Amino acid sequence: MVKSESDSWEVASMNELLALARSMEQEAIDGYIALAKRMQEIGQPDLAGVFEALVTEEEGHLGKVDEWQTAIGQPKSAMLHPPEVLFDDEGAGIVAPELLSAYRAFSMAVRNEERAFVFWTYVAAHANSAEIGKAAERMAHEELGHVAKLRSERRRAFHVERRTSTDIVKTDLVLLEMRLANHLITLAAAEKTADSSRLQALAEQARTRAEELVQNPFSSAPLLEALPDTAVEQALPLCELLTDCYIDLGQTAPDEIQRDRAQRSAAEMIHCLRGVRSWQAR
Repeated sequence: MVKSESDSWEVASMNELLALARSMEQEAIDGYIALAKRMQEIGQPDLAGVFEALVTEEEGHLGKVDEWQTAIGQPKSAMLHPPEVLFDDEGAGIVAPELLSAYRAFSMAVRNEERAFVFWTYVAAHANSAEIGKAAERMAHEELGHVAKLRSERRRAFHVERRTSTDIVKTDLVLLEMRLANHLITLAAAEKTADSSRLQALAEQARTRAEELVQNPFSSAPLLEALPDTAVEQALPLCELLTDCYIDLGQTAPDEIQRDRAQRSAAEMIHCLRGVRSWQAR
């Protein structure tokens, strides 16, 4: 990878792009293998099974990179580490086992895939050729599919761990987008920093999506039929909810136009999640 005059990182060739992809997938595989081993050692076979399933998932992703490398004649051993750490076990390797759960494991995996998605969209935006840009967009699209699958697994784990819920509310996407915009404006007003400007821009995106939904609503959003009110009271869980909704709609909407629109909204929401998490981590 090379650094441009604007201090942004650029992928210089298809060989670099695929070597980078291989490194990222292998890093995730190694991380999940280590976590599965630890769960076995501390007597948590169910959680070991969760991480072993994640290993299998990542090995499938790596297999696709293998096929692509073979197609362009690149050795499968070629690897290139990204300029930032993208895989993070979030302390799962050292935290007390009593604090771990399948839901937490899948949440960690979701965030790792979201980081990878954001990275590939960045690479696509700064590509120095159309070929690399399209390839990076393809990688981003793959990561979005991984996010969707892991979020589905995470929801399943959540419902297993929490069979009942109180304080149920019913709402729609327009109201949720406007509520998100208000949350983001409130966070931005807390202090005037570079993060504030980013949060304000994300709030404007939420308002724009709400306006589009008023003019052209989606046919349905099953996840909104009943949900805890705690899911909408703060920006981060609301971002999570909206991301899940748009990902679902991107898979189930009745026509290609709506599916594409939902996927674009899901992509925006993943960037929004990153912005809110970054603000909270200060």
